[in-house]
Amino acid sequence: MTYLVAILGLAVLMIVHEAGHYFAARAFGLRVIKFSIGFGPTFFKIQPVEGFWTFVSLGDRVKVKLFKHDPERHGPTIFQVAMIPFLAFVQIDGMNPLETPDPRDKGLYANASIWGRIVTIFAGPAANYVFASVFFFFPFWIEGRDKVGEPTQIVTQDGAPAAVAGLKNADTILSIDGTDVKSFEDISAKVQGAAEKPVAFVVLRDGEKVTIPIQAESAACGPSNTDSKKVCIGVRPYTYKVPVSAAEAAKHAVVTPPVVVKSMLGGLAEWARGKSKEELGGPTRMVHEMKKVADEGWAEFIFLLGALSAYLAAFNLLPIPALDGGRLMFLGYEAATRKRANPTVEAHIHVIGLVMMLGLMLYVTFANDVPRFWK
Repeated sequence: MTYLVAILGLAVLMIVHEAGHYFAARAFGLRVIKFSIGFGPTFFKIQPVEGFWTFVSLGDRVKVKLFKHDPERHGPTIFQVAMIPFLAFVQIDGMNPLETPDPRDKGLYANASIWGRIVTIFAGPAANYVFASVFFFFPFWIEGRDKVGEPTQIVTQDGAPAAVAGLKNADTILSIDGTDVKSFEDISAKVQGAAEKPVAFVVLRDGEKVTIPIQAESAACGPSNTDSKKVCIGVRPYTYKVPVSAAEAAKHAVVTPPVVVKSMLGGLAEWARGKSKEELGGPTRMVHEMKKVADEGWAEFIFLLGALSAYLAAFNLLPIPALDGGRLMFLGYEAATRKRANPTVEAHIHVIGLVMMLGLMLYVTFANDVPRFWK
């Protein structure tokens, strides 16, 4: 069931993104032909038919009139849900650079002002960024914010060396191999220097000192076992929830997306340097990780949706062909030179970018995800 929740969560993020494009296009008077969640054969669609919004399914064999359709207010858009998930799109009339637009048709994307086109493209990532704060608000408001406990108070990772040896959540580490530790950085440094040999940990538990020998190991550390391999014992700082007001929750919700985006950019930089290729994952891993978080609770899942929404906003603004950032790059060229890019060249560049993105997605799915899930 939680896999379905994960897929629906991804669908919500895609709807938010495409809705940004849709409403911006409509605001500039552009004609939106189709709003699709998924691609391929359709489950159902809602479209204008003979003056009514009509529910259509089973290859047009089922048609149910819903309510009046006003062409001036609603436009000709077909809203559909298709069978293949993980992608969504809005088809705006006149976006194909290889088509020759009718200069008299004000509803075509190609005939919109440069700023109208820029806003229409930028609105998708902007919607994701804004909704990231909306998603973040509710967990902060209902559950509160995380506060770190004592500097060396820890939480263990199930199955990791620390948990196996007997360390417990909320234990406070006092010393390692006779050396006092004052911060979590001290703990990490001592563990890294252990070189996979037994280490004596002295911890404070319920007011008493307890000595626990732990065998550190070289492994993929982190809550999802996806971090680069290094010597670790599987602990992280202990945190607890502190209640906050609605105003404080809103403040935390606004300042969290930039932190998430900074983390994403740092991860991309690590990947570009070849240091974390094994951490890349495709749609299957994303759904799997979302399912795991959904199992933890609704607040954690909504917080993850906020993080993914911020990721999606930032990623789509990267200057990569076929992404919104790639299209904005061509529009920026047009704004600077007052001359449109060669439409054939632009179309071919976007196709190449799309093929490369799909190729990368397939590569990480079969090179990283499939071996990980079949271990």
